Amino acid sequence: MANKIALVTGASDGIGLEFADILGARGYDLILVARREDKLNSIATSLTQEHGVNCTVIVADLSQPQAAQQLFQNTQSNNLRVDFLVNNAGLLHNGFFTELDINAQERMIAVNVLALTSLTHLYANDMSARKNGHILNVASLAGWMPIPNQNVYAATKSYVLSFTQALADELNAAENGVVVSALCPGYTATKMMDNPDQGAKLNIAPNMMMSAKEVAEQGIRDCLSGKMTIVPGMANKFTAAITHIFSKTRLTKLVGSFYRKNMG
Repeated sequence: MANKIALVTGASDGIGLEFADILGARGYDLILVARREDKLNSIATSLTQEHGVNCTVIVADLSQPQAAQQLFQNTQSNNLRVDFLVNNAGLLHNGFFTELDINAQERMIAVNVLALTSLTHLYANDMSARKNGHILNVASLAGWMPIPNQNVYAATKSYVLSFTQALADELNAAENGVVVSALCPGYTATKMMDNPDQGAKLNIAPNMMMSAKEVAEQGIRDCLSGKMTIVPGMANKFTAAITHIFSKTRLTKLVGSFYRKNMG
């Protein structure tokens, strides 16, 4: 019997790489998607050796028009039936909205919102026809609140969270066997915490961050168990709960002050 297949976007490092490793350990053949072919090829070789699974590398820039559709057609034409889709690819920009490059922010919206929505639509339809499948959309704890100096990023993740929760209810009501989950990590020890390409650096104490492996493990486990909204870590669960206590106005002021104080 053939292995199930998992597709992971943004698979070249961070949480995406951990998703691929965990799914490979669970016996899934892998489709690894990112922009850096050499890095993906190296990862594919390592995961095949470690887990004995097949790895397919697809180079794609999901900020480009029709990139999601091209990715889907690529898997279809190669008879790669995706059983588990992980929409992990994402971009982040910190700083004052008026000072950040608008083209970079538009690319962020294209990846975080448009590509994720298109891939979800394409693969949800394919899975629905087979009455089985899992989709894990990586949102963020940032999606639970407005965040000044990270406003477009937080807004894109708010979209992912709301979209995924609503879609999960739709698919559950349709009883078509497709599970959709939103993963909402907080501060995670990845290159996103210190990347000059994304504007200012946010200075966060290491003890406030979870490891990428911890986040990915809970995301996969809870999605497979059918959970709609996944907030890893007790501190993050507490923060998510707090967002329901304060008014949006008060919360925005508090978060804005924190970010400006800790943004280098």
